[in-house]
Amino acid sequence: MASTHPRNPPSPSLTAQESPPVLSRQLNSESHASHVETTSHSSTVVESPHDREDDDVLSQFERETYGPHEGEKGWDKYEVTIAEDDPEHPKSWSRVYRWYLTMLAGVLVLNATFASSAPEGIIFDMMDVFHFSEEVATLTISLFVAGYCLGPLIWGPLSEYIGRRNVFIISFVFYTGFQVGCALSPNTAAILIFRFLGGTFAAAPLSNSGAVISDIWDADTRGEALAFFTLAPFAGPTLGPVVSGFMSVAGVDWRWVYWLLTFFAGACLVALIFTLPETYLPILLVRKARRLRKETGDDRYWAPLERQTLEIIPLITHVLGRPFVMLVQEPMLLAICLYMSFVYGCIYILFEAYPIIFTEMHGFNMGFLGLSFLPIFLGGITGVAAYLLIFNPRYVKARARHAPRPVPPEMRLEIAMWAAPMLAVSFFWFGWTSYPHVSYWAPLVAGLPLGWSIVWIFLALFNYMIDAYLFVAASALAANTVTRSFFGAGFPLFAAQMYERLGPRWASSLLGFIAILLGPIPFVLYKFGPIIRRKSKFVPTLPAPAKDVEEKPVDTEHSA
Repeated sequence: MASTHPRNPPSPSLTAQESPPVLSRQLNSESHASHVETTSHSSTVVESPHDREDDDVLSQFERETYGPHEGEKGWDKYEVTIAEDDPEHPKSWSRVYRWYLTMLAGVLVLNATFASSAPEGIIFDMMDVFHFSEEVATLTISLFVAGYCLGPLIWGPLSEYIGRRNVFIISFVFYTGFQVGCALSPNTAAILIFRFLGGTFAAAPLSNSGAVISDIWDADTRGEALAFFTLAPFAGPTLGPVVSGFMSVAGVDWRWVYWLLTFFAGACLVALIFTLPETYLPILLVRKARRLRKETGDDRYWAPLERQTLEIIPLITHVLGRPFVMLVQEPMLLAICLYMSFVYGCIYILFEAYPIIFTEMHGFNMGFLGLSFLPIFLGGITGVAAYLLIFNPRYVKARARHAPRPVPPEMRLEIAMWAAPMLAVSFFWFGWTSYPHVSYWAPLVAGLPLGWSIVWIFLALFNYMIDAYLFVAASALAANTVTRSFFGAGFPLFAAQMYERLGPRWASSLLGFIAILLGPIPFVLYKFGPIIRRKSKFVPTLPAPAKDVEEKPVDTEHSA
C-alpha cells in the first residue's frame, strides 16, 4: 500500500535549474524542520511557512513541495510517497553503493573537463594540418567551454521531467558521437562545430552529477561527497594537457587524442547504462504509483509528477528565467558568481600563460609542458584533504551544537577567507618568478597554493549558496554555472595577447590585483551575511533570536 503519512521531503537538488511548481520536490528535511521547530526560548519560535505571505519564497516552495498535510483540505491518501528509510529511497541504499555512485558522478565530470583542455597538447599539430592561426586554435578549447553555457539550461530542467539516468544516457550517446566527429574532422569548421556541440552535451554531468550526490546523501555526509566531487572540475583541465602533450611528443597522430576521448566517453556510457539507477525521487514515485496501480488494480494511486503538464511558456519563465532574475536582484549572488567566474576563468588563462613561460622561456617540449599543470592538481588534492581532516569535522560538530536549528551558512565561508589571500599570492608568486634565469621550479611550485585556493573557494561558495538559498539553490547554482562558463570560454581568447603585451610578470600581477579586489567578498559575506539574507527576496529567513541568544557569538550570525 502507498504510504499515507505526511510526505517526506527529498534533499535539495544541485541541478543547474529549479524545476516548475510542485515538480521540484527537493527540499532538505533538516532545513524544512528548522523552519517549523521551536526552541526553549519563546522569542525564538520560528513561524510556520503556512503563516507567511503568499509572495514569500519560503511559503511558496513549502506549499509546492509538501502539498496539504494529513487532515488538511486537499490531502489525498492515495498520493504515493517513499519514506527515507524505505529500501526504494536512494538515501537508504548501502553506503558502498552510494560511494560508488559518487565516484561515478565525479568521473563523469572529470570526463567532461578533461575533454575541454585535451587539445592544448596538440594545438600546433592541428595548426599544421588545418593551417589556422593560434587564435583559431584557442577556439577548440573556448568553444567547448562555451557549450557549458547552453547545456545546463537544457539538461537541468530536462532531468526533472525524465530523470537523471535518462538525461545522462541521452547526452553521453551524442557526446560520444561528437568525439568521433572531432577525430574525423576534414576541416576547421567541422572541428569547431563538433567541439561546441560536444561541450553542450558534456555539460550534462556539470549540471546533474551534483544532483545525483544530493539525491543519495544526507547532509552529514554530503559535505564529504561534495569535497571529492569538487576536485573533478579542476583535475580534468590539468590532466588533459598532460596526456595530449605526451601523445604529441611520442609522435602519435593528433586525431588519436579525440579517439581517446571517444573511448573514455564510451566507457562512461557503458557504466551509465549498466550501473547508474534512477536517483530522482519524483521519478521513483511515478514508478511506484504505476506498480501499485498494476498490483492492486486501483487507479486512484498517483504521483505528483504524473499531474504536471509541460507548457512551454511557464517552463521558460519559471524554470529558465529565475536564475537570471536572481542574478539581477541578488547582490549577494552576483558577488559570488563574479568571484567564482573570475577564478574559473583563470584556470583557462593558464593554458595560454604556461606555454609562454615554460615553452618559450624554459624550453619545455609539449610533454613536459603538460606535466607543468600537475602542481595545480596536487594543490587541489591537498586542499580537499585539508578540508576533510580539519574543516568538515568542525562543521559536523557545529551541526550538533546548533541542533535543532541549522548551522549558519556563514560558517561555510571560513575556508574561502583563508583561500582568498592565498589565491592573490599565488599569482604574484607565479608572475615574478617567471624570469628565464630563475629556476622553472619556482613558477611550477606556485601551482600548489593556486590549486589549493581554487578548490577551497569553490567548496566554500558552492556550499554557502546551497545553505543560504535552500529552496531555490538550484537556480542560484544555475546562474553560477552559466556565468563562470562565459568567463571560462572568454578568458583564453585574450590571454595570449595579454601575456605577450604586458609580459608574464605584469599580466600575472594584473590577475593578482583583481584577486585582491575580489578577495574581500567572503569576508563581507561572513560579517554581513545575516543582514543581507534578511533583506533578500529569495533567501528563507528566520526571526531574530532573543537577546540572551544574541549574546552568544555563534548564534549572532544565525540571526537570519
